[in-house]
Amino acid sequence: MSKISRDILLESINGLLKDSKTNKRGFTETVELQIGLKNYDPSKDKRFSGTVKLNHIPRPKLSVCVIGDALHCDQAKEAGIEFRSIDDLKKFNKNKKIIKGFSKQYDAFLASESLIKQIPRILGPALNKVGKFPTVINHGDNLNAKIEEVRATIKFQLKKVLCLGVAIGHVNMTPDQLLQNIVLAINFLVSLLKKNWQNV
Repeated sequence: MSKISRDILLESINGLLKDSKTNKRGFTETVELQIGLKNYDPSKDKRFSGTVKLNHIPRPKLSVCVIGDALHCDQAKEAGIEFRSIDDLKKFNKNKKIIKGFSKQYDAFLASESLIKQIPRILGPALNKVGKFPTVINHGDNLNAKIEEVRATIKFQLKKVLCLGVAIGHVNMTPDQLLQNIVLAINFLVSLLKKNWQNV
């Protein structure tokens, strides 16, 4: 994190948190990290994609649905987590409109390992298109812990524009928690770039 001063970052974070208290909204505001890339040509340079788990959950209200086998559906039901069985998905009858609505209903999906290969056959490319292809869960996994992991994970993906934005926290976090998340996110992004800090 040599290129960005910790003091300048903390000053910016404290200013942001102060503003959020002055102009209080009726919901918990998300803090987004925006980074502009330089010396990068998306049409020539290799596009990158990578995910990193932050120390503190940036989006605690992220809605998650489990696409589960019998065991995972039972566990989800017991834990009060939204779930669908493979038979529920088959009822969509490959109707694109219904599948699109289903994909918009949740922010992320988890799916049993035994079902992961069936999902594209039943739903088509819909979840992939919106960047919500399910995260795999095994029978040994704790569903709640897995959901917390999904909520703590952010994704950097270069498409056609050189400005990247990711949620790295919310205004109810402490300045130190936001700082830890920002430092981790920036260092991870820099590791993905061709010329590291020269591209930021």
